[in-house]
Amino acid sequence: MFRGVASKTAQSSYKRLIQLLVIGSDGDHCPQTTYDAAREVGGQIASHSAVTVTGGLGGVMEAACRGAKEKGGMVVGIIPHEDMSYANPYCDIIIPTGLGFARNFVTAYSADAAIVVGGGAGTFIEACVAYQKGKPIVALTGSGGTADKIADTFLDDRKTIKVVSASTPREAVEQAIDHASNGKKGVKYFQSVARMI
Repeated sequence: MFRGVASKTAQSSYKRLIQLLVIGSDGDHCPQTTYDAAREVGGQIASHSAVTVTGGLGGVMEAACRGAKEKGGMVVGIIPHEDMSYANPYCDIIIPTGLGFARNFVTAYSADAAIVVGGGAGTFIEACVAYQKGKPIVALTGSGGTADKIADTFLDDRKTIKVVSASTPREAVEQAIDHASNGKKGVKYFQSVARMI
């Protein structure tokens, strides 16, 4: 164990819900087809009794939140602003970080797995944070942008974790849940941090 990390507490019979991060195109660059795909991803997350986590703003983030709410799911929006009013109207829980783009670390660290839908440079950065942490990443192919570019690849030569591809929102969510439940949990990341301390 390394300094600054609390030891594990006694095991409980309570089972924590899986938290899936949806990242992708923001509101000013989100075609309708990408929006619709993200909305279906959110609905699928809710149908699998998992929590939808997003950056809480527009575009893919709003679409995933909306889809989850339409299916009765729980939605967490982790926004870059200090003021909660910037969040989209589909968030149940709003976490205003005031961190700007650095909030990508909070969103990635809050997820058991990430699903990429479309996206540009910001999405790629967020995916890289999840990758560095060893989080499972699923790219929804056909949604354009970053998702199509990183599907079935490693994001660097360390080959920490391969980005998995999925061709439908349902498959993306099922793969994310499977990898979150059975995959590695950032072991390499924690080992590297422990060596730095």
